[in-house]
Amino acid sequence: MVMDPPKPWNPNYGVVGSGDRRLAFSRQLSSSSTPRLARSDSSISMPPPLLPAGTTFRWLATRPMRRLVLLIALNVAYSATELAIGLFTGRVGLVSDAFHLTFGCGLLTFSLFAMAASRTKPDNVYTYGYKRLEVLAAFTNALFLLFLSFSLAVEALHAFMQDESEHKHYLIVSAVTNLLVNLLGVWFFRSYARVNIVYRKPEDMNYHSVCLHVLADSVRSAGLILASWFLSLGVENAEVLCLGIVSVAVFMLVLPLFKATGNILLQIAPGNVPPSAFTKCCRQISACEDVSEVCQGRFWELVPGHAVGSLAIRVKNGGHYQYVLEHVHGLYQDLGIQDLTVQTDEESDTI
Repeated sequence: MVMDPPKPWNPNYGVVGSGDRRLAFSRQLSSSSTPRLARSDSSISMPPPLLPAGTTFRWLATRPMRRLVLLIALNVAYSATELAIGLFTGRVGLVSDAFHLTFGCGLLTFSLFAMAASRTKPDNVYTYGYKRLEVLAAFTNALFLLFLSFSLAVEALHAFMQDESEHKHYLIVSAVTNLLVNLLGVWFFRSYARVNIVYRKPEDMNYHSVCLHVLADSVRSAGLILASWFLSLGVENAEVLCLGIVSVAVFMLVLPLFKATGNILLQIAPGNVPPSAFTKCCRQISACEDVSEVCQGRFWELVPGHAVGSLAIRVKNGGHYQYVLEHVHGLYQDLGIQDLTVQTDEESDTI
């Protein structure tokens, strides 16, 4: 059995060693021609910290982060006051609501941290960068709000079974104050106060989650205020009705964001590209006379607005690699795949 000598690799893509016929080429849309690794770089280096010193304060100059810091400070002050009053007066409802607000402040703080850390440049550990932190923060907020919806439904059921509505009138002052604080947050992020929006950047998901967080708390406070008003008018089961409506409203508000963030974290195919387009590209590549097989096509969305893909192609013996690579990258670039890695295997003839 005699193996044909390996074909020389085109100088535009580099030279491949004689002991390996598998070839890979990756292209990213970039205007810079500077190599990623210089000769002076050390082979072993310590990864930089997750958030370099001064990054948080530098990015606090942006308006969304300043507004979020102010919103967190107001919620912390309010929850601390509510907790102190609840402990002093023995009101379990106030203490429970204070812990709920404290946990919400923790989630908003995580969103603030994601806004700052996502701007850190890629390093040796996180080679894609930290942009997905904003997606993770949005997913965490959405998950918390879904649990909030479930807890409101349980609270409504409990009120219906125990008939304790008349014992919760003292929460009206807390609900009004909480509503005023959250309405300020809704006004801060009012441009994202929509259920279904088009996410073009990871920041859009994070800002939308913050807006939905304060909006859901506002709806919850408004529901308690309406329930108290209806009870004063003599309406029976008013709290059950209001809490049930609020539970459904929060669930409907948050579900689209939960699906969008979950899909990105699960690395499904880019939503803006129909599956038929990928199938069409695969057929066009297979139709090339230099290609014998196309396999292992994987495409996903790293963050909103950044699609990534990898593809394995078997090239016929004596085929033109440069033409195949240029053709493949041109096809998927037209679909919006910004970062594509192509691996080629060369067929070998045996005698």
